Amino acid sequence: MTTVLVEGESDRLAVKALAQRLGHDLQRQRVSIVPMGGATNIVHFLDRYGPKGENHRLLGLCDSRESLGIARALTKAGMGSASLIQLGFQVCEADLEDELVRCLGVDGVLSVIAEQGELASFELLQRQPSLRELPLERQLRRFFGGRSGNKIRYAPLLVSALPSGKAPPPLDRLVASFEN
Repeated sequence: MTTVLVEGESDRLAVKALAQRLGHDLQRQRVSIVPMGGATNIVHFLDRYGPKGENHRLLGLCDSRESLGIARALTKAGMGSASLIQLGFQVCEADLEDELVRCLGVDGVLSVIAEQGELASFELLQRQPSLRELPLERQLRRFFGGRSGNKIRYAPLLVSALPSGKAPPPLDRLVASFEN
């Protein structure tokens, strides 16, 4: 059994969307994607699924700002002290939304938002004084993170909009490791 630990539901949906898009049958491959409700909850999940628990093969995806805590938790759980990538955990530079925006491009992301009928909402957000001077990429991340449910709603939509073979490297490496 392989358990993939991700920070939240939006990450779970993005991983699942890419896996399905690439033809993975998660049930047949015995891969379960588990949102932890935040990276700081990893100890609980390592206790349950790690070497001292059910001893699943563990993989994961985390944001760069959480990587040191994840690495410490993996070491304490008995998984070794190698790099996160060597331990099967992929790291997003800022977060998964940032990775998706970079791979899809601003215009591609704006197209997805327009298809959802929310371009006017994004443009309203852009006019807020605190956001006016920010780069478009940061405004988009604020759009996804600023309204309840937006990350969850948009994660699979952004993955679906990616050109073939253009998935964010951490997400691509994670899904590719399901085969091993």
